Amino acid sequence: MATLVAPDQFSPVEDAEALRKACKEISFALTMATIIVAKDASVHEDAQALRKACQGWGTDEKAIIKILGHRNATQRKQIRQAYEELYEEDLVKRLESELSGDFERAVYRWILDPADRDAVLANVAVKKAELNYHVIIEISCILSPEELLVVRRAYQSRFKRSLEEDVAAHTTGDLRQLLVALVSAYRYDGHEVNERLAKSEAEILHDAIKDKAFNHEEVTRILTTRSKTQLRAIFNRYKDEHDTSITKNLSGDPRSDLQKALRTAIRCINDPKKYFEKLVRNAIKGVGTDDEALTRVIVTRAERDLTGIKELYYLRNSVSLDHAVAKETSGDYKAFLLALLGKED
Repeated sequence: MATLVAPDQFSPVEDAEALRKACKEISFALTMATIIVAKDASVHEDAQALRKACQGWGTDEKAIIKILGHRNATQRKQIRQAYEELYEEDLVKRLESELSGDFERAVYRWILDPADRDAVLANVAVKKAELNYHVIIEISCILSPEELLVVRRAYQSRFKRSLEEDVAAHTTGDLRQLLVALVSAYRYDGHEVNERLAKSEAEILHDAIKDKAFNHEEVTRILTTRSKTQLRAIFNRYKDEHDTSITKNLSGDPRSDLQKALRTAIRCINDPKKYFEKLVRNAIKGVGTDDEALTRVIVTRAERDLTGIKELYYLRNSVSLDHAVAKETSGDYKAFLLALLGKED
């Protein structure tokens, strides 16, 4: 007896397009990911090896890197499940207790499911004494509508509060209005562009920026409701009509959190690869390394588009990202990041 429940109505054309898009995204992720995945790995053997690495007087960090640095999200989830079944212990908590510092933070964030990881990153960002709104904007503006929805559910499940609620509780005024609207958004995810609308809304944005009305409700409406494809058309039209980019026109007052948040949102929507390349560059250059930002980019993009970010980094800096990371980090933390970057042992 068949158990499949078929929908009463469906569109073969829409279904085919959805499948085509899904296959394209999977293919893109496979070609742009940097992590070198072990294809013949045994989940139970991995769980046993990790148990052994955490037993005794010292922790075998190299064994942990060798395993987790070469397992994709599905494999890592299966390893966590197998470990709990075998030893009645949470692998994540065990690793937290065994490791420390930047290495512990990187491993902890890597081993989580991607949506759960983003929920943790968002929670860390809102709990800071000075809210790190860049992380909230990254999650809101770079993830697909479906991915953002899954992150919001993961956040609520883990922290027993909504992401919108926590963002609102830790912000005020115009910045609160923008960030809550961004995390609450569920954009259309298609590729259609309305050129007439792009022209008119480019002018709305231009007029608001010219008048320094950054908190204008139309600015928030456009940035939080239009599809990313439509927004890119708006930004392109803005540049064509006014011979300058919208982000350049928003760079006037470095003290304005709202202006900086608007610029970050536009950069994340317009070209995530360029955004992440600059984030990594700023994390590495100068005195000291922003390990929080460096770890976040490598861990969150290693299975998605880190190859493209590495290529752009080399073009902009004439040095490989692998080399820059190796120079600025050390020890097990360095070895783990390099494994995620795809550098062979």
